Amino acid sequence: MKIACLLGQGFEDSEFRIPYDRLKKEGYQVDVIGAKAGEELKGSKGKERVKVEKSIDQVKAEDYDALLIPGGQSPDHLRVDKRFVDFVRAFEEGGKLIAAVCHGPQLLIAAHLVKGRTLTAWATIQDDLEQIGANVKDEPVVRDRNWITSRKPDDLQAFSDAIVEALEGPGAEDRTARGSQPTAHP
Repeated sequence: MKIACLLGQGFEDSEFRIPYDRLKKEGYQVDVIGAKAGEELKGSKGKERVKVEKSIDQVKAEDYDALLIPGGQSPDHLRVDKRFVDFVRAFEEGGKLIAAVCHGPQLLIAAHLVKGRTLTAWATIQDDLEQIGANVKDEPVVRDRNWITSRKPDDLQAFSDAIVEALEGPGAEDRTARGSQPTAHP
């Protein structure tokens, strides 16, 4: 299975690294997608430096089974670029798994997807979500249909577990039938 990870400058270091490493360990292909292939992105804490593997212009949502949106300043930078917003919207239209943490739901807001949905986010984003009609829960992990959202770095273990469970659990076969075929996992 292939997972798209949308990343821009100033991402929250652990919110990229912990789920990324967990998904790779489980045998998933995770592509770091940014504005320009080869660009080096720096985490907001200065602990992580990541090279963009694929430009947003090189990818299509239908080539992936799930979407990971780490938080920090990255989602705020990405949401001003229509290409990223359209990419997120295409995942939703395909009913594919979307996992967003902290400020990640800013991309869901920009795609006009949150009204009536149940999710969580960083405390300041929770207020934004409520104001536009989302049902917000202040919990470590919130699942709503094809969405998994989480609040902050303290929640990353539970967030990562929820992503893996969704990819491998009930309904996974239906999701992969719409996307690519699953690969063997150790």
